[in-house]
Amino acid sequence: MSANRPRNLAITLRRSVIGYPREKRDVVRSLGLRRIRHTVIRADTPQTRGMIAQIFHLIDVKEVPA
Repeated sequence: MSANRPRNLAITLRRSVIGYPREKRDVVRSLGLRRIRHTVIRADTPQTRGMIAQIFHLIDVKEVPA
């Protein structure tokens, strides 16, 4: 396998954003997550990893083949 092959991440919202600051809710929405158990596929970029780091306690992340 090539080391330069693009990777994707499957991001699933596992917890509600109720009671969290507006900034956390905005990050969840910017990733495209709408409701609990909703999964989106995003490219594995530094920007995506930064957003994941802000809300790691609300989501599950799995690497999926591109």
